[in-house]
Amino acid sequence: MGFCNIHLIDMDTIDLSNLNRQFLFRPKDIGKSKADIAAAFINARVPGCSVVPHYKQIQDFDEEFYRGFHLVICGLDSVMARRWINGMLISLLKYDDGVLDQSTVIPLIDGGTEGFKGNARVVLPGMTACVECTLDLYPPQVNFPMCTIAHTPRLPEHCVEFVKMLLWPKENPFGEGAVIDGDNPAHIQWIFKKAQRRAEEFGILGVTYRLTQGVVKHIIPAVASTNAVIAAACATEAFKIASSCAMPLQNYMLFNDSDGLFMYTFEAERKDDCLACSQVPQNLSFTDQTKLEQVIDHLQQSVAYRMKSPGITTVIDGKNRTLHMSTIPSIERKTRPNLKKTLKDLGLQNGQEIVVADVTTPSAIIFKLNLTSRVDSGPGEA
Repeated sequence: MGFCNIHLIDMDTIDLSNLNRQFLFRPKDIGKSKADIAAAFINARVPGCSVVPHYKQIQDFDEEFYRGFHLVICGLDSVMARRWINGMLISLLKYDDGVLDQSTVIPLIDGGTEGFKGNARVVLPGMTACVECTLDLYPPQVNFPMCTIAHTPRLPEHCVEFVKMLLWPKENPFGEGAVIDGDNPAHIQWIFKKAQRRAEEFGILGVTYRLTQGVVKHIIPAVASTNAVIAAACATEAFKIASSCAMPLQNYMLFNDSDGLFMYTFEAERKDDCLACSQVPQNLSFTDQTKLEQVIDHLQQSVAYRMKSPGITTVIDGKNRTLHMSTIPSIERKTRPNLKKTLKDLGLQNGQEIVVADVTTPSAIIFKLNLTSRVDSGPGEA
């Protein structure tokens, strides 16, 4: 009894710090693909089990690949990745006259830990609360004051943030417009070396490659006991769904063993206007004097959206037009002047639709603009 056919996706390599909280890797495996080594260990250890490794990112696979699974289990290290896989599974849903075809539902089991805290959840796309419905449960990332980073750094983290926020866009080490990739060793190494020099200038100790990667990717140190509890919870939920031996978790479990032991389960509710699963058109309200850069800031900073690098396109006078796209350097240079233009100057009108693409979702999102000429209407005001 068990799971015989498993595909394992991980684009990370084994680090020394990984050895103390699992049983799949050995010292000789340091520097090798986590997916390859884990798959080889399980295939050798468990007769009849076939684990196929993929030393890639989850974004490297298309709808056809994910459509081939009965369920998906996530142990991702970022909210962005969770939002992406959530969006992918929702994009696979099919409806017949507005009624969900439940045969197209692929359950998502998600587990995460943060030091001594952890959570596990079960998402039935299109049926229960999805990741996007509960985006406000994820705390915003901690940011350091810019004045401290630039002038009075006191912590090694300040040095890393200085390089990340100020030196990277100034020096463009990997080409103009290149975005920092926390999973690219070359990017992390460049930031690490620059942060070390910054630390030496101010007599700050503690800048290491591991800390640099942790700050860039917002990684929080893992605790083996917490990982074990959450992994067991996810495995149990997978077994319950696959075998129908019991009702699955309804639908969110919290765990905390930082001071004693605390566990709590509650049912997260779907949002009627969820960005991902509601099938309700999204509205954005601005004045016609709002600048495009303000629209992008709103999409990035709003708790409802939390986008990373939104690209915006629309149709004006029957022609497709890219208003701004930061992920492709050549297009970013060409559309950069649009950032300072107002929505009226760009030719956008009340009721017009804009298409927004972002790394947090595999599918573009269509927004309908509600534009007014009132100067007292703030960006994003509903």
